[in-house]
Amino acid sequence: MDKLSEKIKKRYDRVAFIYDILEQPMEAMSLKEWRMQVMKELNGKVLEVGVGTGKNIEFYPDNLDITAIDFSINMLERARIKAKKLKNNVDLQFMDVQNLYFPDNTFDTIFTTCVFCSVPNPIKGLKEIKRVCKKGGKIILIEHVRSEKKIQGALMDVFNPLVVNLYGANINRRTVENVKKAGFNKIEVSNLWKDIVKKIVIYND
Repeated sequence: MDKLSEKIKKRYDRVAFIYDILEQPMEAMSLKEWRMQVMKELNGKVLEVGVGTGKNIEFYPDNLDITAIDFSINMLERARIKAKKLKNNVDLQFMDVQNLYFPDNTFDTIFTTCVFCSVPNPIKGLKEIKRVCKKGGKIILIEHVRSEKKIQGALMDVFNPLVVNLYGANINRRTVENVKKAGFNKIEVSNLWKDIVKKIVIYND
């Protein structure tokens, strides 16, 4: 793991015990409902990238083969506790999306919820997702991104260094552009909240 990745990982390890509290503003903004909607679209062998404290586990559909990864050991431990309480046999693994250990063409569906704001090299991570997703497979991202509105976007740029240093997440990522740079061609984008929270659906070709 490179120095930047290690730095970000340590930040998430540090905030793991209060992460769910920090996420409350996003959860209040319909994030729970968006999570549940994504779960309805999962199919076959599934990978969740950035399982965090395991907020999605309670919504996992029955009878699906789900693997979930995170690069913060403290976040992953909290996810393990939730999975045990929910009696869910999800395969939880300590892994960095920038360096996935899975063979090519492993998963039918891959999904993330608010993850690529914190991946140190998002394009590298997206290319790894593309590699392990089967041809014809589906990738679903719920991500907050930089607003393209002049004032909002400028404010996000100004405050981004502070947020990254305190929390580890970027608030001014242009994730749709990064998806295209990673080599994906079949992309559907919809706004969930203004032009800041987006649902990005990718059909891997």
